[in-house]
Amino acid sequence: MKGEFLFTSESVTEGHPDKIADQISDAVLDAVLKDDPFGRVACETFLTTGLALVGGEITTTTYVDIPRLVRQVIKDIGYTSAAFGFDYETCAVITTIDQQSADIAMGVDRAGAGDQGMMIGFASDETDELMPLPIHLAHKLARQLARVRKDGTLPYLRPDGKTQVSVRYNGDVPICVETVVVSSQHEPDVTHARISEDIREHVIFKVIPEKYLDRNKTKIHINPTGRFVLGGPHADTGLTGRKIIVDTYGGFALHGGGAFSGKDPTKVDRSAAYAARHLARNVIAAGLAKKCSIQVAYAIGIAEPVSMMVDTYGTGKLPDVELTNLVMQRIDMTPAGIIERLDLRRPIYRNTAAYGHFGRSAEEGFSWEKNDLVDVLTK
Repeated sequence: MKGEFLFTSESVTEGHPDKIADQISDAVLDAVLKDDPFGRVACETFLTTGLALVGGEITTTTYVDIPRLVRQVIKDIGYTSAAFGFDYETCAVITTIDQQSADIAMGVDRAGAGDQGMMIGFASDETDELMPLPIHLAHKLARQLARVRKDGTLPYLRPDGKTQVSVRYNGDVPICVETVVVSSQHEPDVTHARISEDIREHVIFKVIPEKYLDRNKTKIHINPTGRFVLGGPHADTGLTGRKIIVDTYGGFALHGGGAFSGKDPTKVDRSAAYAARHLARNVIAAGLAKKCSIQVAYAIGIAEPVSMMVDTYGTGKLPDVELTNLVMQRIDMTPAGIIERLDLRRPIYRNTAAYGHFGRSAEEGFSWEKNDLVDVLTK
């Protein structure tokens, strides 16, 4: 966009009901891949007061004790007391698992895509992580909320929480953070004044760089209703795959509609979205554009993409059609090629299921965050 505008993105903590569901689904996936790298997993989780329901289609040669795994994830996140209205010891865990459909398996077995659909990858040079600033900061705030809860800095916080950041831009350049919203679940006897002061000092001012934040002018809203005691699955149901904008680019880019968590890498909803991000960030790292979006689409059972489109928003050093042809000619975007290139048959997925799938460290297992295609794109 030209001129000045405001753009807002949100994130949620690992204790948000939808994110608990994502982490459980990906923990099941990791448990399968640990012993059976070629296992097929499509795992969904539903959470509500006192209940975790895990369902889906899994075809594997290994055994996973799903109830034990579910309770461990809930415990790790921090739901350890019945006072929260949901905890790992007392919640019921129900599983309903079938094998993968033979009709789907037939297409995947011959190296085709596990479903039809379109996936989007995006990158921008406005941060070192090549991510849009609003979602980058929203994730950092959410992670800091969890950090100060777990390390004892703010022990009265509870696991559920949300963050939101509004950034003022001038053209493609972020100028300042105009508004910050942080909502965190807390113990009932803590005053709003204390929560507000503590979150300002230990979360917001610790995370947002001074060049973007003015302590006197930036609008800050902390627990805007004044109270957030009831939270987690006790207050709101959780579902796998319901935070697709949080998981990606905070609304700054288009979205194909497919969720990620609980899906093994033969599902292009996940693997091709990772591959498209990998391509987009390498286009930026190669200096071929300042901003890049890549759409790729598949048909179920067919290996090669049915289409690809590169959009550099007028910032490309090559015309978009030339850049599209270059990528299509030089990079293998079949499911098998993506899985091999990004080494996706590893148990790395639970770590992706909170605080975003993109803009993270390759050292943490996020292989799609490497700048290892620059030479391929520029030779």
